[in-house]
Amino acid sequence: MNVVYTDEALHDLDDILIYIASRFPTAYQGFEWQLLAIERRIGQWPRSARQVAGRPGVRVVPLIRYPYNVFYQVTSNSVEILHIRHSARQEP
Repeated sequence: MNVVYTDEALHDLDDILIYIASRFPTAYQGFEWQLLAIERRIGQWPRSARQVAGRPGVRVVPLIRYPYNVFYQVTSNSVEILHIRHSARQEP
């Protein structure tokens, strides 16, 4: 399936990348690679991540080695990334 980002998810990603680049520049490329691996995974197996309690249709997958979670939903023809949030934050 095609993986697409909502405007909110793109905003989250911009903020995260700016933060990582300014404070942890050596982690920047690793973060990007991990995010691409998650995109491939949810594109191939969109129902592989756990569902978010109280949010029908929303799933969450953690970025291994990084304290972020990717929240997404599966539509009829794509996987839509809704948010990328720090794991210490409340679920959307």
